[in-house]
Amino acid sequence: MTVEQNVLQQHSQKHQQTLLNQLREVTGTTDVQLLQQALQVSNGDLAEAVAFLTEKNAKVPQQDETTYYQTAQIGNDRYISVGSQADTNVIDLTGDDKDDLQRAIALSLEESNRAFRETGITDEEQAISRVLEASIAENKASLKRTHTEVWSDSPNPHERKRLENCPVGLKNVGNTCWFSAVIQSLFNLLEFQRLVLHYSPPARVQDLPRNQKEHRNLPFMQELRHLFSLMVGSKRKYVDPSRAVEILKDAFKSSDSQQQDVSEFTHKLLDWLEDAFQMKAEEDREGEKPKNPMVELFYGRFLAVGVLEGKKFENSEMFGQYPLQVNGFKDLHECLEAAMIEGEIESLHSENSAKSGQEHWFTELPPVLTFELSRFEFNQALGRPEKIHNKLEFPAMLYMDRYMDRNRDITRIKREEIRRLKEHLTLLQQRLERYLSYGSGPKRFPLADVLQYAMEFASSKPVCTSPVEDIDTTAPPGGTTAQLQPAPSTADQGPSSSLEAPAVGPLSQQRVSIHKPFTQSRLPPDLPMHPAPRHITEEELRVLEGCLHRWRSEVENDTRDLQASISRIHRTIELMYSDKTMMQVPYRLHAVLVHEGQANAGHYWAYIYNPHHRRWMKYNDISVTKSSWEELVRDSFGGYRNASAYCLMYINDKKPFLIEEEFDKETGQMLSGLDKLPPDLKEYVKEDNHLFQKELEEWDALQARKAQQEKLPASLAASMSSQPMSTEPAGPETAAPQQDPEYMEQPAPTDDSKHLKEDMERAISRAAAEQEEERSPEALLAAAIKVEYTRLLRFAQEDTTPEKDYRLQHVIVYFIQNQAPKKILERTLLMQFADRNLGFDERCKNIMKVARAKLDLIKPEEVNMEEYEMWHQEYRNFRETTIFLMIGLELFQKRSYVEALMYLIYSYQYNRELLSKGPYRGHDEELIAHNRRECLLRLNEHAAALFESGEEPEVNSGLSIMNELVVPCIPLLLVDEMEEKDMVAVEDMRNRWCSYLGQEMEPHLQEKLTDFLPKLLDCSTEIKSFHDPPKLPSYSTLELCERFSRVMSSLSRTPADGR
Repeated sequence: MTVEQNVLQQHSQKHQQTLLNQLREVTGTTDVQLLQQALQVSNGDLAEAVAFLTEKNAKVPQQDETTYYQTAQIGNDRYISVGSQADTNVIDLTGDDKDDLQRAIALSLEESNRAFRETGITDEEQAISRVLEASIAENKASLKRTHTEVWSDSPNPHERKRLENCPVGLKNVGNTCWFSAVIQSLFNLLEFQRLVLHYSPPARVQDLPRNQKEHRNLPFMQELRHLFSLMVGSKRKYVDPSRAVEILKDAFKSSDSQQQDVSEFTHKLLDWLEDAFQMKAEEDREGEKPKNPMVELFYGRFLAVGVLEGKKFENSEMFGQYPLQVNGFKDLHECLEAAMIEGEIESLHSENSAKSGQEHWFTELPPVLTFELSRFEFNQALGRPEKIHNKLEFPAMLYMDRYMDRNRDITRIKREEIRRLKEHLTLLQQRLERYLSYGSGPKRFPLADVLQYAMEFASSKPVCTSPVEDIDTTAPPGGTTAQLQPAPSTADQGPSSSLEAPAVGPLSQQRVSIHKPFTQSRLPPDLPMHPAPRHITEEELRVLEGCLHRWRSEVENDTRDLQASISRIHRTIELMYSDKTMMQVPYRLHAVLVHEGQANAGHYWAYIYNPHHRRWMKYNDISVTKSSWEELVRDSFGGYRNASAYCLMYINDKKPFLIEEEFDKETGQMLSGLDKLPPDLKEYVKEDNHLFQKELEEWDALQARKAQQEKLPASLAASMSSQPMSTEPAGPETAAPQQDPEYMEQPAPTDDSKHLKEDMERAISRAAAEQEEERSPEALLAAAIKVEYTRLLRFAQEDTTPEKDYRLQHVIVYFIQNQAPKKILERTLLMQFADRNLGFDERCKNIMKVARAKLDLIKPEEVNMEEYEMWHQEYRNFRETTIFLMIGLELFQKRSYVEALMYLIYSYQYNRELLSKGPYRGHDEELIAHNRRECLLRLNEHAAALFESGEEPEVNSGLSIMNELVVPCIPLLLVDEMEEKDMVAVEDMRNRWCSYLGQEMEPHLQEKLTDFLPKLLDCSTEIKSFHDPPKLPSYSTLELCERFSRVMSSLSRTPADGR
């Protein structure tokens, strides 16, 4: 067969498969043989094939619904596809009108064929176009977003700098997490990475592409090479894939938007790469059949063996991504077993049976084996796809021997043996169930327990009275039922008896005592706790106990035997394929693509195994983090939350070239970084790294200028205050006061200055009182400083409650608790005694002058002024953090959650920075985290309530709260995965909104929800920019301490919510 004939044959197969997919979608028929028969009868005419199947289905009873499952996977080669244009040209198919059905079928075929004839683009490609165009539009719109939006980069390039040897992430440029997940999975296949990096376009098309494929595939291939080269050698933490996505968008034109399906995209991507490598292979061939590396890497073949209407057949077919149903299966092997057998297969081994069915046997497996897990099915009643959240387990090592054609005979024997064992297992389980659920009523109990209860009853102490006769009716113990004694006559009652109870009447009219369960329901001490037999002889008891004991032992032995037999059968089934002959085709799990969300919205990320470091890595857009098998299982198996595996990528464990690194042929050293790249890509990456390095340098220069500008006022003030000190009193015109922090010295009228002056004067008075004789101002200053330091040291060492924080009252307390250098403490105290507002008596003035003189005599080498300023700036930061926290808590208690959020967010961030330098530099982190978390939860609940109202203003207001406040703050809760309460809170918020996906709502609400959910479900932990911190008012020390004490006291009285 010539190359041209081979290409034509492949094209014919693809065209036939397209017809099968369309026919399957329109009719809902999943029987491949029946579909092929319809195409043969109609000679490829879709309308006639549909008519044939419609008539056939009208005569044949419907198949059991649980046999086959429909899926919403577009482009699925084996199951039906649900198009995205379901809302247009709607025809009511809920009735019995067959004309409506025929019209719908004709309309579907007409639109599909017309679109293909006019554009040459399939529906599948148009769906991809819609998503890609939406992604590019989102990326362009991100340039116009305010800083409250989600997708903006950090302005600090150092936060975008790649750590050494850390994998490079991919930026989400607008609903492109699917792109990132697939590209990262393929990039980490080192053989695939090498093929892309070293690809060179055919020489004949470098000047002008000849056709649409060349026009589309070659530019995309070049951009993919650029993207891969940046992922290899970039100095950036993550890179932007917009150009590659732009090429995909330009390939197909559309205007709609939706999030892309991972398996669909992977399927189409491999098609494009296959075409690109096919062009190169045909150019490089030398009289031989061209080899396409994409086909050799990702495509295999299976043999379809079966019977159609009594006639046996065998067909060899090629496959790429292999689709598997999830619903109804517990693990991957069960999915594969079901996928390998279709219909009734007894006729495969019988010459007389006329039943139809087929088996699939792999004749050639690809080095990279990809399974599509069909986690979506179409709900016919609701008219929309739904996600299947069922748990599905899969192994890290998968042995494919049982599915190979060469093992067909032995596998059939083992399958028959497993079938026989399962039948036996079913019988044993039914018998065991009779022992474990004994009884004929709605409530059933284990038989062994029933016998034990009977034994306990029989052996209880006998009683000789009725359970109601030994209760004193004159004083009922419970008061929970109506009194049973007859009502007394009016003659026996006093004059006031008519006020207490009716004179005569039926029981239903008598007064009922008030039920007090904790004070009136106690049983009398002589009443037995359990029922007991009233009459039983010793002989009867002995015989009964003997029988019950013997029967219970028999039941327990039978139960143990059944359980042991069931366990042995389970173990036998598990070990059925564990012999060495059936473990010769090992496939190791390479990547797991995960989807979180619902059918019409969600987020994708990937777990990829690093064989060289022997650990799993999590690739979540720009975030690349170390992971574990346990985390992968939690997120991928499903059944736990809305996240589950969507695509599994296994690689042949006997072909190490797939993941082997390259080595230099001359030196034998492993190639890494830029050394892995061909010359053209090496220059491309060097240029990008140069631009990034320039961005870093410009940022550093800008920050240096800002720091210099901030230091300038302080240096000017220091130069002004360094004049020689006169011993005469200095007036305001002749001496500039030493500049202190605002919390130490302020203009005289303020409370802080008055507060400090009182403290200093008190210290001077105490120091003077302790002196036996008049001392010089220098000695009195030294004594006063000692007195004041002792007082503050006592405060620093006292164990206080949060509402009485001495650090707010004096900077020295903060310095002592955080072990500031002695020189810093001394200078700070001197600055306080040098306050010219200290006092107006002669003694205080003299001490002030001595203190100022000592400050002037301190040499620069004695006290590091930069360190001094650093410590005081640290204290200013502590006070600001306190104010953020105080205002945030006050607003939170007033239920002003919108206003409180930013205060709590910034108090947590600033407080965390403080605590990173020492445990006493900030406030209780758990306290702030709790209130931040609660504020977000209540805002989320408020926004959800507004959305539920359905009114346009309220809906927009609710989504505005989520987009501008809640969503930008979620990465702050996710950044520390050790904080489980924050993770639970985020999950609660997401589940609240995901719960709407299964509810009926107006189309415009559905559209808004679909647009919003990807932002909420984005699992990126990148801290994006949001609102600037609120401007803080100024407080005196006294006012700050009082308000902070009040709000902390109110918190101590508020019970915790237990979250």
